[in-house]
Amino acid sequence: MKTRLLNLWESIRTSFWFLPALMVISAILLSFVLSAADRAVALDSFRYVNFLYQAGPEGARSVLSTIAGSMITVAGVSFSITIVALTLASSQFGPRLLRNFMLDVGNQIVLGTFISTFIYCLLVLRTIQTTENHVFVPRLSVTFAIVLALTNVGVLIYFIHHISTSILADRVIAKVYHDLEEHLRRLFPNESGPTFQERDHKNADVRCIEDRDFPSYSINAVRSGYLQAVDHECLMKIACQNDIVIQLRHRPGEFIAAGSPLVSVEADDRLAESTEEQIVYSFIVGVQRTPEQDPEFAIHQLVEVALRALSPGINDPFTAILCIDWLGSALCYLANRRFPSPYQCDEEGKLRILIKPVTFSGIANAAFDQIRQNSRSSIAIMIRLLETLTTIADQTRFTEQQEAILLQAKMIERASHESCPEKHDREKIQQRYQSFCDVLNRRTRKAVKST
Repeated sequence: MKTRLLNLWESIRTSFWFLPALMVISAILLSFVLSAADRAVALDSFRYVNFLYQAGPEGARSVLSTIAGSMITVAGVSFSITIVALTLASSQFGPRLLRNFMLDVGNQIVLGTFISTFIYCLLVLRTIQTTENHVFVPRLSVTFAIVLALTNVGVLIYFIHHISTSILADRVIAKVYHDLEEHLRRLFPNESGPTFQERDHKNADVRCIEDRDFPSYSINAVRSGYLQAVDHECLMKIACQNDIVIQLRHRPGEFIAAGSPLVSVEADDRLAESTEEQIVYSFIVGVQRTPEQDPEFAIHQLVEVALRALSPGINDPFTAILCIDWLGSALCYLANRRFPSPYQCDEEGKLRILIKPVTFSGIANAAFDQIRQNSRSSIAIMIRLLETLTTIADQTRFTEQQEAILLQAKMIERASHESCPEKHDREKIQQRYQSFCDVLNRRTRKAVKST
C-alpha cells in the first residue's frame, strides 16, 4: 500500500494542476476569512485605519473588477508563454523532458498566484452591499487585494526571467542531473561494499540458487504498460504466509505485455486465485516510465538530449558533451555505491524473493551505448567519451565496473579506426584510450593489493 501511495503522490506531484489548485482553494478560504473579519470588527476605530482602503462601495467594485480583469488576462498570457516554452523544449530536448518542466514549482506558483488573485477578487466583490438601509465595504479584503496586485507585478517579472532561463540547455541538463542524483541517492543509499556473492554466500538457499529444482509456474500480467514500481513488502508478506519463493521477471522501467509472465512462483500447489490477484496488484503498471524505482529513467533523459543534439537537424555537439559530462558524474557516484542484492530473505534467512537486479554494467551501457553508436562521425564526442570513461575508471573498485567501462572504451577505439579518416584525429583518440588504460590498470593493481 505504501508503494502505491508513493506512486500516486508522484503522479500528483508531477501534474501541472495540483499546486495551483491548492492556491485557489487557499484564496477561496482567505476571502471568506477576511470578509468575516470585516463584518466582525469595527476597523474604522483602529489607529492605523489610514492604511486601509478608504473609498466607497463603487470605488471598491471598480478596484476589484480592475484587478480581477487584469489578473485573468495576465494568467492567459502566462499560460500561452508556458505552452510555447513546453513546445520548444519538446522539439529541442525531447518530449520526455516535459515532465521536468511540468514539475517546475516556479511555473506552478506563478500560474496559481494569478488565478488565485482572480478568484479572490471575484469572491470579495460579491460581499460589497449598497442598499438603502445598509452599506458595507470590506476594507480589509479590498486592501489585501491591492497588496496581491502589487505582489503579482513582481511575480510577473520573475516569471518572464524564469521561463527564459529555464529553456537554456545548460540549465535543463543540470536540472535533469540533479533529479537523477536525488533518485540515485534514494535507490543506492549505502557506500560500496561486498559483491552479491560475498554478502550472500552464507545463505544456503542463495548458494544453491543455480541448482534449484522446485515445481514452479508463472503468473501472467493482466495489462500492458511500463512497470513503474513493485511493492516488495506486499510480495514478502505473501511469500512468507504461503511458504513460497517469488521470482520477478521484470524490473521497474521495463515494458510488460498483457499475458506475458510477470512472476514465477515456486510452490508445491497452485496458489488461490485471490492470492495471485494480490501478487499482480503488487505491480504498478502505467503508460509511462517513472523514476520511483527506475534508476535508468533520468539516464535515458540525458541520453535523449544528447542524441537530439547529435542529430543532423540540430548538430549541437556542445550540448551532447554537456550530457556526457553529467552522465560521467552519475557513473562516478554509482561506482562508490552498493547495489541492492537480487536475493531477498525473510527474518529467518530463508530466500523468499528473487528480483531482476540493476547492475553497474547495465547502467553504463544505458548511458553510453546510444551516444557512442550515434557519434561515430564526431571526433570531439568520441574524445570526450574516452575522457569521461577515464574519470570513471579512477573511481572504480570492482571487476564488474572495470570490465563494463573497458568494453565501452574498446568499442570507441575500434570505431575510430573505421570512421576517422584523418591520422591526426586517430592519434588523439589513441592517446585518450592509452590514458584510460593506464588509469584502469592502476586501479586494478590497487584493488588486487587491497585484497
